[in-house]
Amino acid sequence: MDPIQRVASREVYRNNWMTVREDMIRRPDGSPGIYGVVDKPTFALVIPFDGERLHLVEQFRYPIGLRRWEFPQGTAPDLAEMPRLELAARELREETGLTAETLTHLGRIDLAPGTSSQRGDVYLATGLTEGDPEREHEEQDMRTAWFHREEVEKMIAAGEFTDAQSLAAYALFLLHERAS
Repeated sequence: MDPIQRVASREVYRNNWMTVREDMIRRPDGSPGIYGVVDKPTFALVIPFDGERLHLVEQFRYPIGLRRWEFPQGTAPDLAEMPRLELAARELREETGLTAETLTHLGRIDLAPGTSSQRGDVYLATGLTEGDPEREHEEQDMRTAWFHREEVEKMIAAGEFTDAQSLAAYALFLLHERAS
């Protein structure tokens, strides 16, 4: 039995990328409460690796008002769910133009479990072939570049690479390498 029970729920906002709902809840002691939850479809995050370098994307992130480097990632359009591997290949191609011979599942991460139901799958992309990106309209300011691992780690230490999903994915990448 869940420690918190949903008593009622109402959608308070919806767009093509997310919904926001307000849930009336009952805590284990019987007291009532409220939760605001952001619902988004499952995302895929892809770490393109050519054996020496990592391929990153950079874009302006409106909510924080800053440009940020991160690994390619995203969801299917219009709140759709799609097969995880297909979504990973789509995001990689869309944002970078790269296609991968192999996509290896590294793990799953929860985006912000205190406020959002969104979860994501992390993939390592190897055997890469370059092509033209197929970016969505919202990604028109996106840039891409290859970085050696040491450069990425310097960016992390300097607070220049701060995307939480990308940092968690990099940890999964390091654990994968250690296990290999």
